[in-house]
Amino acid sequence: MRAVFNVVMRIVSSLLGLLMMLAGTFWALQGLHLTGPNDRSFMVGDKHWVLYGAIFAILGLGQVIWSNTRQ
Repeated sequence: MRAVFNVVMRIVSSLLGLLMMLAGTFWALQGLHLTGPNDRSFMVGDKHWVLYGAIFAILGLGQVIWSNTRQ
């Protein structure tokens, strides 16, 4: 039963990391104003969100790596 739990949690953790990477990339693209011509959001064109998105995406990558290399 423990092996099944480890596999399930590894999958969940990897999916969480992938979602973090996707969200971070989207935030960075919004900060660069590359998500669409009709975006009306406080994030669009704000360079701070490029940094926040990059940090969040890197944390997501770390989550994926960590969850797939631990014992």
